[in-house]
Amino acid sequence: MPGSFHFIIMYRLLTAAFILLLIGGVSACAQDVPVTVAPKQAKPAEPKPAAPRLPADRNKFAMIITGISGEETYAKKFSDWTNQLRDALTGNLGFAEEQVTILTEKPVSKEQRNTAEAVRQAFVVLRNATKPDNQIFIFFIGHGSFDGKIAKFNLAGPDLTAGDYALLIDNLPARNIVVVNMASASGEFIKPLTGEGRIIVTATRSGMEQNAPKFADAFISALANPEADADKNGRVSVLEAFEYAVKLTTKSFEVTGKIVTEHALLDDNGDGVGHNGLESGDGGLAKTTYFDSLPQQQAGGDPELAKLFSERMRLEGQVEQLKARKSQMKEDEYDSALEKLLIDLARISQNIRAKQKK
Repeated sequence: MPGSFHFIIMYRLLTAAFILLLIGGVSACAQDVPVTVAPKQAKPAEPKPAAPRLPADRNKFAMIITGISGEETYAKKFSDWTNQLRDALTGNLGFAEEQVTILTEKPVSKEQRNTAEAVRQAFVVLRNATKPDNQIFIFFIGHGSFDGKIAKFNLAGPDLTAGDYALLIDNLPARNIVVVNMASASGEFIKPLTGEGRIIVTATRSGMEQNAPKFADAFISALANPEADADKNGRVSVLEAFEYAVKLTTKSFEVTGKIVTEHALLDDNGDGVGHNGLESGDGGLAKTTYFDSLPQQQAGGDPELAKLFSERMRLEGQVEQLKARKSQMKEDEYDSALEKLLIDLARISQNIRAKQKK
């Protein structure tokens, strides 16, 4: 009996040891070859219906003049910038494709060759298609030159001077014109092109800054970048795009440790003197001039309501311009002018609300 008892004890100990070894082996195998358990498939979310695209703003026109590249590196850059700018304008910014004219080195589809004659003809077409209440945006992408007296923008064949473009723009009936010259030596275009109701943006502060600017890349990217929307109202103004591009351009020089070779300017008070932001009377009009047409598009095709929205934007621009000139005016003169504008603005806003309730 004692022998049987010891035998049973030994048998149980050996069995327990075998089971422990077996468990350890299984655990080791489980670590060496993990078993993947297929996750439970979640029910796919139903796709959200796409927001209806707002109608294009027939009040706006744009012209993109892309100059001669000179070498393959710039040819690709200029082409990419042109395409990005066109896509931004005709995408979320609400420009009608047929109201965006493009002149370029290697035209495709409805684009035109960037010759002086083609540019002149494009301005004739634009003049005949527009009215005083229309808004016109003109963009220059490419190389510019300055010989100490005359500034030009490089085209295929003979170039046009800043004075030539001034005459072409003067013949346009629109009272609100935005010119963004992103070429080298573009600073010399400010004085010839300046005028009431015009916003002139240049990549350089003079004709002596003749290195290929980086400003174009930063400015075009600002049009579709929420980071450029400084006041977070869901829209990018000309001033916001300008200031964002200046910040990015300056930072790019700081990162590489190179000397800054370009200094962008903005002029919108008609004095022909550009500044690097909201100062000395400049920036007021650019602050309330937007690339998109959200208010007009929200009018839903109602021409009367769209006209009211346009008038409100014009008055808002005048208020900002007046504020920019405050330091140059007598106090009572400023107060009187501001009061009149605010009364007109309140009246227009009241008319908009009444119209929307119908």
